[in-house]
Amino acid sequence: MAQHPPSLPLDETLYKAEEFTFVKEETGICDADALKKHILAVQTKAYALRGFPCIRLFELAKTKMSVLPAYEEVLKLGREREGAILLDLGCCCGTDIRKVARDGFPMRNLLASDVVVDYWNIGHELFLSTPKTFPVVFLLGDALDPGFLEPRTPLATPSAEVTDSPPPPLTSLTCLTSLHGRVSVIHISSVFHLFSEEQQLDLARSLAGLLAPLPGSIILGSHNGGLSKGVGRRFISQGLGRPFMFLHSPESWRELWEGVFPRGTIKVEAELQESTWADGKDRGWLTWSVSRI
Repeated sequence: MAQHPPSLPLDETLYKAEEFTFVKEETGICDADALKKHILAVQTKAYALRGFPCIRLFELAKTKMSVLPAYEEVLKLGREREGAILLDLGCCCGTDIRKVARDGFPMRNLLASDVVVDYWNIGHELFLSTPKTFPVVFLLGDALDPGFLEPRTPLATPSAEVTDSPPPPLTSLTCLTSLHGRVSVIHISSVFHLFSEEQQLDLARSLAGLLAPLPGSIILGSHNGGLSKGVGRRFISQGLGRPFMFLHSPESWRELWEGVFPRGTIKVEAELQESTWADGKDRGWLTWSVSRI
């Protein structure tokens, strides 16, 4: 279990009881003090792995996807599209994928992935579950590694390969490449801002290749952004060797995706919201979705 010493100590005052209703419901821990003690213990273990600000701010136990504007579209796909696959990329402890399962997306069609398998295991501790009680498939891998996710041109229309054969069973996967053109929903939050401008473009291209070329297929998420495109100092020092991050504005984010997909095949929504992470008025939290039309 690799250790990356955090740069800032944990701060118990950042714990807000009202933000953890979902954890309470999933675990059955109704006593407020017991729930806080449980979450703090899990947070301490996760923070020792990598000192990410999101762990320090208890994001590992909060739902991100369900508060996005396009979330109802995600649930609709789960209800109405036969075999619709949902990929939660950068899933951390699996809070979002558990929430979407609770809200009705078929569990057999859910796939979680992260570069740190220990986070997924800690998620079982957080939610008092096991691989048997929560049998969602987890796939360990780096989405920027072509051996795990080979960049491919997004399909403009459904190909015979996609329409004439079922997708491989999720339990058989060793990489994401075999799901080219087959994923209906991709959720990715708190990930893009970890990379350079070039890497963000590479990641967007790879995700575009996974998305099913059917109306309503969607990529959605959230991450740090700015009023203008450019490099900015990290909101909270992570102690991970890079004090700066590349920030997209809503306008540059739309341009990025419109350059990745075939012209006229997508609708991009992007909005910069206020964030407690930001240390300036020109920064915030970029919430967005990319939908096939």
